[in-house]
Amino acid sequence: MRLASVSKVYGDPANAVTALHDVSVQLDRGSFTAVMGPSGSGKSTFLHCAAGLDRPTSGAVTLGDTDLSGLGEKALTKIRRERVGFIFQSYNLLPSLTVEQNITLPLRLAGRPADHAWLSRVVADVGLSDRLAYRPSQLSGGQQQRVAIARALITRPDAIFADEPTGALDSRTGQQVLRLLREIVHAGGQTVLMVTHDPVVASFAQRVLFLADGRLAGALDEPSPETIAERMTHLGEW
Repeated sequence: MRLASVSKVYGDPANAVTALHDVSVQLDRGSFTAVMGPSGSGKSTFLHCAAGLDRPTSGAVTLGDTDLSGLGEKALTKIRRERVGFIFQSYNLLPSLTVEQNITLPLRLAGRPADHAWLSRVVADVGLSDRLAYRPSQLSGGQQQRVAIARALITRPDAIFADEPTGALDSRTGQQVLRLLREIVHAGGQTVLMVTHDPVVASFAQRVLFLADGRLAGALDEPSPETIAERMTHLGEW
């Protein structure tokens, strides 16, 4: 995945707000990248543009060999449904559906049958093989997030986008979920992009990108939480 000179401006010219300014970054296949920055730094806009949820004002976003910037809304919807997975802080599970039905929902929406061998593997990977008939209300927060991860994986996406995926979890459960995400990157070759405000969470990623005032403000590879926190304290001087 690649973002090339991506800018995003909101509002009319008289009241324009530049959320992203000329951001270029390459995210290799099978990589786990975290994005950090102060409030208002452009993290969410970065994630939304990269995932095809929002169109950049200028620049290009490429997923594999597909330039998302030139696609119409129908084609973008198809890309998001089939080649992209999403994990959110709030899980977004449907309470009336079982775990299995929640996981396979993207396939049903796309009119595709479930590959039962793949479903079994994904469910085993996230540790839910004995919970398929349960409803979300019968699960812990960590288990519900595992359902959301399995749902993101079921279409065999090229990339997974995670927005504060452990924000609603206690630290121990959150770390279990993050270790699971990292294992999935290694085993399945997905590209994972995660937005977080927590240095400990970010340290589970292989690389951390820093944004400040809508601009890329540096990167760290395999950093410790302490190194990330130190870099964050200096972003205010950017």
